[in-house]
Amino acid sequence: MKLHTFYRSTAAYRVRIAASLKGIPLGCAYVHLVKDGGQHNQPAYRAVNPTGGVPSLEVDGDVITQSLAILEYLDELYPEPPLLPKAPLARAHAREIALHVVADLHPLNTPRVLKRLGEQFGANDEAKNEWVRIGISEGFAGIEALLRRLHSNGHYCLGDAVTLADVCLVPQVFNAHRFGVDLASFPLIASIERNCLMLPAFAAAQPSAQADAE
Repeated sequence: MKLHTFYRSTAAYRVRIAASLKGIPLGCAYVHLVKDGGQHNQPAYRAVNPTGGVPSLEVDGDVITQSLAILEYLDELYPEPPLLPKAPLARAHAREIALHVVADLHPLNTPRVLKRLGEQFGANDEAKNEWVRIGISEGFAGIEALLRRLHSNGHYCLGDAVTLADVCLVPQVFNAHRFGVDLASFPLIASIERNCLMLPAFAAAQPSAQADAE
């Protein structure tokens, strides 16, 4: 399997965490989202993923795009350790937190959106950064409240086992650090991130540990 990735992509970060947790060997093809006008826009990569997003996972002559689809594929192919709890309600809550990150929060701070803010509305870099900070802070406020309700005094989102929720949340916290979001109002999120990053699998998947990191 080959993962098309960019070290700073939070979506690719999710897949790297899952692969690392499960001990799945992945070859990597690096797609820089800024250099050369964005290498994801070049015909060679569009032939792999017509939407131009990362990550993309090449497997057996096929390609899977979208991080959640890749995560569930890997979880089905390599079921240990599981990313989804066995109990149906717990599985739903793991997906709930993951989707709040992936579907509601993350899309607000993608390069595509930030580029459009500049081109169409004249936003400079500081205005874009403030947009991201506000979006993450508002999203984290809701997620923090949900976690307080669901958290069972364990180390991770849903107790003492890493789930899909943690795999999706930790990369978004990386983005929060990158854009200078104050996490003081989100102590549970900050604690979960610290606990996750103590695990070798999460540490190995960090952006700074990638071969294409700058």
